[in-house]
Amino acid sequence: MISRKYEECKSSKDKIFTINLEGLPGGPDSFLVVVKFCYVIRFDLTPRNIASVYCAADFLEMTDEYGEGNLISECESYLYKHVLKNWKDCILALQGSEPVIATADKLHIVSKCLDAISMMLCTDPSLFGWPMMMYGRLQSPGGSILWNGINTGARIRTSESDWWFEDISYLNMPLFERLIKAMEARGIRAENLANAVMYYVRKYLPGLGRWPIGLSGKAQTVTSFSLAPLTVDQRVLLESITKLLPNKKGKSYCRFLLGLLRVASILDVDQSCKDLLERAVGMQLELATLDSLLIPSYSSESDTLYDTDTVERVVHYFVSSESKLTAFSPSMDDTGMSPSSGPFAKVAKLIDAYLAEVASDVNLKPRKIRTLAEALPQSSRTLYDGLYRAVDIYFKAHPWLSDREKEELCNIIDYQKLSIDACAHASQNSRLPLRVILQVLFFEQMQLRTALAGCLHILDAESGTHPGPTIPSDTAGQIVQRDGWVSVVRENQVLKVDMEKMRSRVGVLEEEFSKMKQEMKRVTKSHSSLGSPHFVQKIGCKLLPQHSDAHREETKEVGGSSTPRIPDEQVHPHPSHHLRHRKSFSLFS
Repeated sequence: MISRKYEECKSSKDKIFTINLEGLPGGPDSFLVVVKFCYVIRFDLTPRNIASVYCAADFLEMTDEYGEGNLISECESYLYKHVLKNWKDCILALQGSEPVIATADKLHIVSKCLDAISMMLCTDPSLFGWPMMMYGRLQSPGGSILWNGINTGARIRTSESDWWFEDISYLNMPLFERLIKAMEARGIRAENLANAVMYYVRKYLPGLGRWPIGLSGKAQTVTSFSLAPLTVDQRVLLESITKLLPNKKGKSYCRFLLGLLRVASILDVDQSCKDLLERAVGMQLELATLDSLLIPSYSSESDTLYDTDTVERVVHYFVSSESKLTAFSPSMDDTGMSPSSGPFAKVAKLIDAYLAEVASDVNLKPRKIRTLAEALPQSSRTLYDGLYRAVDIYFKAHPWLSDREKEELCNIIDYQKLSIDACAHASQNSRLPLRVILQVLFFEQMQLRTALAGCLHILDAESGTHPGPTIPSDTAGQIVQRDGWVSVVRENQVLKVDMEKMRSRVGVLEEEFSKMKQEMKRVTKSHSSLGSPHFVQKIGCKLLPQHSDAHREETKEVGGSSTPRIPDEQVHPHPSHHLRHRKSFSLFS
């Protein structure tokens, strides 16, 4: 190039030869190497400057047309003989190509280094799950190396599959992304690529340090390379890294995705990036944990403590996801799911625990609790104890709610799927509306009847009688311990008497409850007060006599006076508020 420019300058008869080398790749350092090469002065080609010198030689058109063994030929020879055969030199060459990336791509320097690195990784058999075939069949049954059929006692050395994570983490994001795609094209396992991406992100996003990802191998660092960590834009990094995430599932991987989602809320990344992360989490939500799901709210528009909107979208992605992701190999992660535990049941328990955790937030609206609870189908919950606990915590933290708001929120609970302990707690819970307590009492009696019928059915079958239709005894198992069935059968005569008493007691309870329902209907129509003594006596409640009343009755019996007793309403026409609260009554006595 310089020679051509010089010939053009001679033809124009200019005495001064001037050439502008603006845009020379590598700048003054590359030009110094070019000058030394032209004047046959010793110069050094290194992995660090090979890319810039190669690009400068191409810019100056230093091909073999102008002289055999020109600088381009020297650079190609050094690249093939030294750089592409050494792992460290390839990493350094890629870092050196960053300032001249456009020209380096044009000369295929970057692609050659990336292919060389991916090929070197392919020599690690553990990355493919292949058996070690270095020694072929020359192995003893114990794994030792055989020489001429003789056991040498030496063991085959196994290599760690994560030694390269630290090395490639010194590449900038565009080169790292291209390297991961080149490795994927070579067939390297998805869990190794995922671990490499997780390692890279954790290094440049310090906020993820709270969630360890379980990398236990010792990485081979490149501190001897004299490379300094990159200065990256965390927001750009996060938006770019989401495109490299594999479509796999695993416990540690799900925890990592939720950590990314938390950092995405902090950095306020693009909504498309958040959607990708939320969809990735939603497709494996059954593997999430409660602590990782509690994402604080960093938005200035929201006054709640936790980002419930994000969790709601994640749950919707989980419900609407049709494709089934394949799990990583057990060597990377153990999903820990038994065959009998369904994903919907696990997510239902997780969401119930999440609602119980966020219910104490005074700024959380009842509509959000209901929306999160109803995001899952009703069939996903076999028991509603967790949801009842969350609602109870919410009522305790929000005592100003009206009965109407409480009843609307209680409609998300299926009282037929409450355990006996939960029913017993709900029937005595003063924070619940009266209508809800009556429903709980009704279903509690139904459970007691089912439990008693199941116990009696087993006792009758053991005693040789002919029982009626078989009644499921699942609920009975909540009352009678599983390991006590043998002793129950042996003592059937004694327990049968107790069961008869309990049966008669249940009948009395049913009659009382029926009267209560009828009286409630009349009271609702007449808009009368539920606390009047007349209503309390009608539904089967017995007023405990006060001290003054008992004294008057005792005086009447001892004195034998025939004077009629004056009613309390006439003696005390305006009873005080304190006396009204001193009246206590016992139900079903």
